[in-house]
Amino acid sequence: MAAAPPTTALASGPPGCTVYVRNLEESIKLAPLKQSLQALFSQYGNVLEIVAKKSLKSKGQAFVVFDSVTSAENAIREVQAFPLFDKPMVLAFARTRSDATVKREHAEDGGEESKEFEAHKRRRLAEKERKQAQAALESSRAAAAPAAPTAAPKKPAGLKSTAPAAAPQIPDEYLPPNTTLFLRDLPDDTEEETLVGLFSRFDAFKEVRMVPGRKGIAFVEFETLEGAISAKEGMGGMVLGDNIVKVTYQRQ
Repeated sequence: MAAAPPTTALASGPPGCTVYVRNLEESIKLAPLKQSLQALFSQYGNVLEIVAKKSLKSKGQAFVVFDSVTSAENAIREVQAFPLFDKPMVLAFARTRSDATVKREHAEDGGEESKEFEAHKRRRLAEKERKQAQAALESSRAAAAPAAPTAAPKKPAGLKSTAPAAAPQIPDEYLPPNTTLFLRDLPDDTEEETLVGLFSRFDAFKEVRMVPGRKGIAFVEFETLEGAISAKEGMGGMVLGDNIVKVTYQRQ
């Protein structure tokens, strides 16, 4: 007999074309899972895309993208708690629009699809990195929190530690987005002109700043946050000479 539907309410986004599905059976492989979702949800409208990933964080979840809000509404109403692989699905409108929906909307409007789609992806990436940075900061704070007191020898009265408490440190890869990129592991003979040629192709490029007396590092500044995000996404892990260059946001 199928399990009872979960009682925890699922936060829903505004009505849109994308349905967020959770409480899926995690042991099912990705291909048969997507095929089953396609067969089930295509009964309620034209399914443009099904997004499901096998990473540990994304298991048990999927996004079903329809070509109309009406189809998504009908699917949520009719499929809610339907037992797929003996687990009742929990459905809601997704909080953000899918890539497929953005592409389709701008194609219908006669707009410049590529520019609008790229802007949508940059905003999505910025939000993802913001959440990762917040999670990393909270994790660092938890790690730095003092442990529960244990029985320990008492210090002589009147003696106090003068060492400052360690501040939580966010790993470079989770720093929140800003308009300046930090490059490191550059070959020692890297010239400013080389970096200008590589990064000036991205929108809103401003300048490259080398550090006098320091080899292997540089800063690249952009006029807008979107430009910096696009450059970081496009140039992360680039190879110069025999070096893999690390590209992160500047630590504020």
